[in-house]
Parts: sequence; structure tokens; C-alpha cells
Amino acid sequence: MWLDSLDFNSIALFLVLFILIADYVKNRNPPNYPPGPRALPLLGNFLDFDPKFPHLSFSKLAEIYGNVFSFRFGSAQLVFVCGYKMVKEALVNQADIFVDRPFSPIADRFYSSTGGLFMSSGEKWKKQRRFALSTLRSFGLGKSTMEQCIREEIEYLQEEIQSHKGEQFRPAGLFNNAVSNITCQLVMGKRFNYSDHRFQTMLRYMAEAFHLEGTMWAQLYVSFTWLMKRLPGPHNRMFEDVVKIHEFISEEVENHKKDLDPSNPRDYIDSFIIEMKNTNLAYCAMDLFLAGTETTATTLQWSLIYLIKHPEVQEKVQEEIDRVIEQNRLPTMADRANLPYTDAVVHEIQRIGNIVPLNGMRMASKDTTLGGYFIPKVQNNSTVGVHVLKVYKDSLLPFSAGKRVCLGEGLAKMELFLFIVGLLQKFLFYVLDGEELRTDGVTGATRVPHPFKVCAKVR
Repeated sequence: MWLDSLDFNSIALFLVLFILIADYVKNRNPPNYPPGPRALPLLGNFLDFDPKFPHLSFSKLAEIYGNVFSFRFGSAQLVFVCGYKMVKEALVNQADIFVDRPFSPIADRFYSSTGGLFMSSGEKWKKQRRFALSTLRSFGLGKSTMEQCIREEIEYLQEEIQSHKGEQFRPAGLFNNAVSNITCQLVMGKRFNYSDHRFQTMLRYMAEAFHLEGTMWAQLYVSFTWLMKRLPGPHNRMFEDVVKIHEFISEEVENHKKDLDPSNPRDYIDSFIIEMKNTNLAYCAMDLFLAGTETTATTLQWSLIYLIKHPEVQEKVQEEIDRVIEQNRLPTMADRANLPYTDAVVHEIQRIGNIVPLNGMRMASKDTTLGGYFIPKVQNNSTVGVHVLKVYKDSLLPFSAGKRVCLGEGLAKMELFLFIVGLLQKFLFYVLDGEELRTDGVTGATRVPHPFKVCAKVR
């Protein structure tokens, strides 16, 4: 009996030692690797950050370890880069080295190994990005035709807000409707009514997927994929939501094929069917739809929060709008040069809103250095990568930088300016006495405000 107990204890001790040694060998850092907090076996640094405010946790770590530091989620080794100088070094000066995405278990399951438009790499990504830019430009991206689409959508949005007759309403859904319709016009050649049930359902799936992708559940899936695939939890809804969004886009693709005129493409989907001829269309269109809606709509939400919390700023913006545009016409992009204070407020909302504090993952395509530290080349789809933390105290980088700079930057800037001016031109926004708007936000793939209601008084 005593011998059996000794054998069991010996085996258990051996297994523990084996796991510890294997973990050390597997995750041993090369010489001159960026410093970081000491990692626990198997778990890594899960206990060293706040899952509700990860960007703040990483900012604090940057103060301790510098603007280039390492961090470990499970067995996934990451390098965080922050501060304008180092971000520019990685994304601009070494753009060719840090342009590709590392392997992601989430992206692999999202896109069925195709990579879509934003998670693909190499020649596939270059070809798809070039095509997306040229096609969207041909259908109005950055042109007066798209400006006119936004101005028309402003009128729909104004009518919807006015229908509440000064009573409280939640702006989040309305902003999602309005901004998404701009992307729909580019990608699908049409807009949807705000009451369209199918459209509204898809937007809810999109919002939930974006939130879950930035939570601890998603990070656990990345770090312990083999286990999380088999466990219940919110992470499963993330994948279910993406399937539903993909189905929505796929239906639009099939409808386009039924009445396609190869000599007269109507939108991005038509052009993709004609020119690209591959099965990645629905995923690329889905990426444009997701990215083109969530970020701009969320920024508009933050704009209301900060303008209501600072009524003197809202009043000064409206004074400038009244002086330059008055009330008899909608704003145009030509007005921006004559609205310097308003334009500065839009930029400040982007800065303080900080809706994408963590940039998309990058990987090193060859051995290099950042800030004097060694960054090894990623091999065999390992999870070693470079994660860029955008710290805004040095410079404003809401659309990232380098070769993967947001391809919708011009459209987003146009939307933010025109929507904000169009709303403040028409309404005075406020909350009921005794109510307080929160500014801490909920961090997912984007940082969104806590649900809130506002009132709008016609000016």
C-alpha cells in the first residue's frame, strides 16, 4: 500500500516537473527579447491585466517595461509596441516586415481558412486590397457621389430622431442603421429601411460578435483552442453570429448573380463576381460591412456623450455651424475648411473616444529589432506576433498607419464630419436631469459606450 502511494506521488511529481520543464523550453525567450512581466507556467500573464480595460493594463505595463514589451497569453507570445515613435518604426519604417497577420484560431474559424480581406496575408491580401480600393473608388469612395449618399442618409436619420418628439431614445441603433447604409450602398448597391427586420437582426449579430471578439472568452479560445472548442460559453455565440452575418451577405451575393450585367457592374459585389472569380467574395464583403459600420457608428455614439457632457463645446460648434451653413441646407465637405473649431472637435472625439485601442495583430516576416530588442521571425504559424498598442498622448492614429492603414479612412472621415455637423445643425442633445453618461466604456474588438439614452430638441 505504501509502495502504491509512493508510485502515485512519484508519477504525479514527474508529470508536474515535466509540464514545467516543457513549458519553459517551449516558451523560452531568445536573447535580447523585449522585457515583460514574469509569466506563470501554462497560464502565462493572464493575471497581469484587467479584461474589462485591457488597453489600460497594457499602457501601465508600457510605463514599467518601456514602449516595446512582451506579454504571454497561455503559450501565445506577444510583443506590444506603443508610443508614436515605435509605432511608426514598426508600421511605416518596417512596413514590409510587419505587414502580415499571424495565424489566429478565431480568424481561421471565422473565415474557413480564406482569411477574408482583413485577416489574409501575402499576395492574396495585396490582390484583394488593391481590388477593394480601386472598385470602391469607382463607386464613389472619396467622391461627391458618396458625399451625396451621406447627405441623403442624414435626412433619414434626422427624420427618425425627430419622430421621438423630444422623448428619450437610444442612439446606438440609429447610428448603426445610418452608417451601415453607407457601406451597403458601396458593397450592395442599396440601402435598407430602419424598420427592416432582417437588416436589424444582422446588425445585432454584428454588434455581439464585435463585443465578444475582444473579451476574455476570445483570448481563452486563442490560448487554449483545443479545450475551448469543446466547452460551452459565450465564445460559441461569437462564431454563430459570424455564420449568420455570412449567410446574410451570401444571400445578397446570390441575388446579384441572378441579374448580373458584366458590362455594367453596380457595386463591389458585382465587380468581385466579374473580376475575381473566387469563393472569398462573401467573406471580403462581410469584412467591409463589419469594419465600415462598427467603428464609425461607435465614434458617433461617443460624440454625443462628450458633447452632452461638455455643453459649452456643443454650443460653440452650433454657433460656428449657424454662422457658416445656417439652417437652410445640409453640410458639404467643402464646409470643413470654414468650420475649423468643429473639425477640431471631431478629431478630439476620435482621440478621447479611442474606439480601437489595440491594433490588429502583426507578425515579423524576418528577424528584426524594435527599440533595440530582438523580434524573431514567425515560423510554422506560431502565435508569436507584434501587437500595436496605439497610445494617443503622442499622436492621433485612429486609422492605424502603414500598408494596412484603414482602406475606408477617407469615407469614415467624410461620414463623421457630415453626420456630426448634420445632427448638431438640427438638434440640441441632452439627457434628463439627474442622469449621468458614463465614459469608461465596454471593451470588445472596439471600445463602445455603455448603453445610454438621450433627448434631442429641434433647434
